[in-house]
Amino acid sequence: MKVKIGDKVRFLSETGGGKVAGFQKGNIVLVEDEDGFQIPTPITDIVVVEQDDYSMGKMINEKMDAREAAEAHANTELAHDSRSIKSMLSAHDETVSMEVDDYDPADREITFQKQVEERKGGNKLSAFLAFVPKNIKEFEKTEFECYLVNDSNYYLQYVYFISEGNAWTLKAQGVVEPNMKLFIEDVNSENLNDLGRVAMQMMAFKKDKPFLLKPAIDVQFRIDPIKFYKFHAFEENDFFEQPSLLYTIVDNDEVARPLIIDSKRLKAQMYKDDAVVAQTEKKKTVKDDGTIIVDLHADEVLETTQGMNSADILHYQIDYFKKIMDENKKKKGQKIIFIHGKGEGVLRQALVHELNYRYKNCTYQDASFQEYGYGATQVTIR
Repeated sequence: MKVKIGDKVRFLSETGGGKVAGFQKGNIVLVEDEDGFQIPTPITDIVVVEQDDYSMGKMINEKMDAREAAEAHANTELAHDSRSIKSMLSAHDETVSMEVDDYDPADREITFQKQVEERKGGNKLSAFLAFVPKNIKEFEKTEFECYLVNDSNYYLQYVYFISEGNAWTLKAQGVVEPNMKLFIEDVNSENLNDLGRVAMQMMAFKKDKPFLLKPAIDVQFRIDPIKFYKFHAFEENDFFEQPSLLYTIVDNDEVARPLIIDSKRLKAQMYKDDAVVAQTEKKKTVKDDGTIIVDLHADEVLETTQGMNSADILHYQIDYFKKIMDENKKKKGQKIIFIHGKGEGVLRQALVHELNYRYKNCTYQDASFQEYGYGATQVTIR
């Protein structure tokens, strides 16, 4: 059965029909109903009730015109040719074909676009920044792939920044489709420490349908290079086949690290002794050999830095450092690794000053790059 765009058809298995608007692969015909909706239907499930003969008539007319022109030319030559009719017919034994070219519907342009499938529970925003090892069997040497994971029914328009000190640099921007993951970049030991503090800004929307408006997302967090050397930091997840390191941006409409925090609550946390002690115990870890690891980054020792200037943050970090040192100053041979980050070196200089004037009985050196990356100092109590 020859079916063309413009033909009127009816369905065989149900009532209704419409006009042929296009074709898809697999002998699928797009039937446009009275409301303008295009319905994908197998070609075996329709019957033509009225054909659009314009294109066919045009093609036949062109064939007929060509034939008449050929015959007129032949008659002109015949009048001036002395050969016999039989010899001339033998020399011009050609006929004009009246057959109309048969187009395969599978070769037609695909005009139908399938709508994005939505999943139940996906109307709450969830998004993650993921780091996936390329070779899990050689974990200490492997590179990592960075992905932005969109676990929602919304499109997410994003802008991704990294910070070096107080200056921000655009890292990536674009749109990630609903319930999809988008590759951002490859990460290795050379550019791992360039990540540092990152920021993600997002706007959520849907296409071709109404939706609930979501607040704009604006979050900041720090990419800890130490975690890339710890296999236990990589967890099984629903997005990748191998264990991955996930940083939550938003989860079920709850932003992971909101930028607006009650400043009174922050000050109470900073200056209340009991809270400082609890924070100290929470943020320091101890290796198997007894080495204490303390992360002095602001977003690790403080719940937020909202309402604080750089001097306030540095003052709190130094107090935190001195508290750890005072707790361990009588433990000869104790090793403590303070992670302060590369940055502009202000925090490290402040630590060195304290070590040279307040803790002269201690020695210090750069910590292992392989384990902690740049920006860590090892102190040994003497």
